[in-house]
Amino acid sequence: MNGEGHGRLVLLATPIGNLGDLSPRARQVLAEADLICCEDTRRTRALLSAMGIPAGGAEGDRLLSLHGHNEALRLERVASCVAGGGTVAVVSDAGTPGISDPGSWLVAELAAAGETVSVVPGPTSVIGALVVSGLPTDRFCVEGFLPRKGGERRERIAALMADVRTTVVLEAPGRVAGTMADLAAVDPERPVAVVRELTKVHEEVWRGTVGEGAGVYGERLVRGEVVLVIGGAPPAGPVSDEEIEVAVRDRMSGAMGEGPRQIAEILSVELGVARRRVYETALRIRAGAGSP
Repeated sequence: MNGEGHGRLVLLATPIGNLGDLSPRARQVLAEADLICCEDTRRTRALLSAMGIPAGGAEGDRLLSLHGHNEALRLERVASCVAGGGTVAVVSDAGTPGISDPGSWLVAELAAAGETVSVVPGPTSVIGALVVSGLPTDRFCVEGFLPRKGGERRERIAALMADVRTTVVLEAPGRVAGTMADLAAVDPERPVAVVRELTKVHEEVWRGTVGEGAGVYGERLVRGEVVLVIGGAPPAGPVSDEEIEVAVRDRMSGAMGEGPRQIAEILSVELGVARRRVYETALRIRAGAGSP
């Protein structure tokens, strides 16, 4: 323990394949942490063993499972350890925790309680795939895993294909062909990179269009971890005030109950216009409708 009032929660990146990517500082934190929260204790125990780091401490086993189904249940123990001056490390099975993996909720809770939260950066499949894709990196978004089916999937795909930013999508190997086909149905000429087994022996980066990808991966058995990096939509022409007004009125007539600020956040991205233009239009329309 570090002494009462000096504890911390540390998000710690672990290798996504090559064990040589674990940084010296990450090793030190893992060796000294009072508690290590991990998705799968077996995976983390194997990592610690490979690094020559004992899983036990003065009070016994330091490993505590943390996943999507028990994150809230772990809060009391983690908060107690940090409040008492301890260091709690949070790791995922691979990469940086909190990105499509457990950790972000715990961070929000500890930060709101005024505790110290820090990060030991390192491997992440999202950034690794993005920079090796050859696609623009100045503006990008992380979509994570797409819904598997239904209207929500169609809506999400339509939204990401309309986005001018490069989009990073995590995908299971068995669903790559289907996702490529769905993307190609929207715009077969859109550039894409399929990044597989990053940092591992069989690392592979395939680059082409989603139309080509639908053909290639429709006939290929895919194995391993896969990240798709999809090029942004071509810049549209200038958006008129009338187009903005139509889009705002359409959202206002929906059942979501969105206010001007929410509408501005959403439509500024969808239309590729300044947030202020949408916000002022929404305020004007609401005032004209006599809303309070």
